[in-house]
Amino acid sequence: MLEIKIPKSRFYNDETMEFITIPETVLHLEHSLVSISKWESKWHKTFLSKAEKTPEERLDYIRCMTLDKSVDPNVYYALTPSNVDEINAYIENPMTATVLRKTEEHGAPKKDKTTAELIYYYMIALNIPFECQKWHLNRLLTLIEVCGRKNAPPKKRGKPNLAGRNRLNAERRARLGSRG
Repeated sequence: MLEIKIPKSRFYNDETMEFITIPETVLHLEHSLVSISKWESKWHKTFLSKAEKTPEERLDYIRCMTLDKSVDPNVYYALTPSNVDEINAYIENPMTATVLRKTEEHGAPKKDKTTAELIYYYMIALNIPFECQKWHLNRLLTLIEVCGRKNAPPKKRGKPNLAGRNRLNAERRARLGSRG
């Protein structure tokens, strides 16, 4: 969870033609599957795509990440560039020590768009408990990847690799005078 402090500010609302004062506010944010699900249900687009999001879509995702109840909607307009940088750094943080190397099989581009429903499907298929939907999203995606790799059947060795292993075994047998 990320806690950010939005400083007291005052700005003019062109629509209502009045000044709005925002008191200093602390927001508690969570970048999770729940947040993405809320955002996708509103915008009807994939959040995890590489497509650029509008400023309104980015601001709305911060609203979806907010855990606090009854937050003045104008607070989000008082976010400083420093607040936004802190939120972006939090979203990009892997939140795990696990490092997965890209393999030919796992590094290939995926055909499916990764939506909240697809992530829920992976959770169900891999028996990951629903409490994990509130984890930081990067940590959840890493867990899904680890489960997928651990559940995958072992890769078959190619003929050159198998021939090299057989040659090495034959050399060892000859050296040790063993039959196997």
